[in-house]
Amino acid sequence: MILRHTFSPPNNVRTSHLCGPLDTHLRSIEQGLGVSIAHRHEQFKIDGPKAKANEALELLQALYEIADRPIPEETLQLMLAGEPEYYADAPEREAGPGVPVSLQTRRSDLRARTSVQAAYLDHIARHDITFGIGPAGTGKTYLAVASAVDALERSAVQRIVLTRPAVEAGERLGFLPGDLSQKVDPYLRPLYDALYELMGADRVQRAFERNTLEVAPLAFMRGRTLNGAFVILDEAQNTTPEQMKMFLTRIGFGSKAVVTGDVSQIDLPRGSPSGLIDAERILKRVKGIAVTRFSSADVVRHPLVARIVDAYDAADRAAEPVLAAPAASRRRAA
Repeated sequence: MILRHTFSPPNNVRTSHLCGPLDTHLRSIEQGLGVSIAHRHEQFKIDGPKAKANEALELLQALYEIADRPIPEETLQLMLAGEPEYYADAPEREAGPGVPVSLQTRRSDLRARTSVQAAYLDHIARHDITFGIGPAGTGKTYLAVASAVDALERSAVQRIVLTRPAVEAGERLGFLPGDLSQKVDPYLRPLYDALYELMGADRVQRAFERNTLEVAPLAFMRGRTLNGAFVILDEAQNTTPEQMKMFLTRIGFGSKAVVTGDVSQIDLPRGSPSGLIDAERILKRVKGIAVTRFSSADVVRHPLVARIVDAYDAADRAAEPVLAAPAASRRRAA
């Protein structure tokens, strides 16, 4: 099907922003929707399946409405993913039960960008312990840190505690140079990055000085009881079941905990069970605990990230029968 559309009145600036540098936005739409787009000035021709051609036309019209300034690639990708808040005539997204309309952080534009992210923020607001499980790039850690900063700003908690297991392939803390802080910092850098963006470097430094902000490896949590704190355990797929139980039992009165991880990227020694997988199985019916499952559809990084996640998932599924076959053959031979 071929659709033709002319934007009127013509506006060269909007058309330029709509197409992107060297027509990169048009190429992204072509790749994302499986259509072909040609244009001459304000006249566009879309060639492709009927449904996809209509979708591409609607997207071009929506982009034209917001093209008074350059359109970031991130915005285009989110519109391709069907996020309604980016369309000019779409109603503003309403927050779920218990979730503030906007989180009080340094970023005024921070919001859920997919329905699963919105459910995740809702779970964090309404439950004492929330698990966020899914692939990289879905905002699990960033939204958890944003919720913690928001809770601190509203005085819902007295401090934020961020932790993660110090597990990396081929290295241990004792083999790294420097003092304890220098040994630990590389493992916690993603958490620092989120804090700096959401609070600003000066406020982060003051929060550390006032002990309202603490970043520490998981091993330092043993023996503590955390009251009035917002506690985040990141990279939880690299905990053992014993470490996970230890962490979850640190939660005290007036505290909230968020546990994030990607079970497809476990760095534990081969054969060691993941505490995150174990906890999801054991605690799935415990009242007061919520589990949010993310997928590649929730990835808000470069569009290639979602396709990479899907490719690895497909490879893992294809490998399962191959791995199981030798064991089954041995059982039959026995």
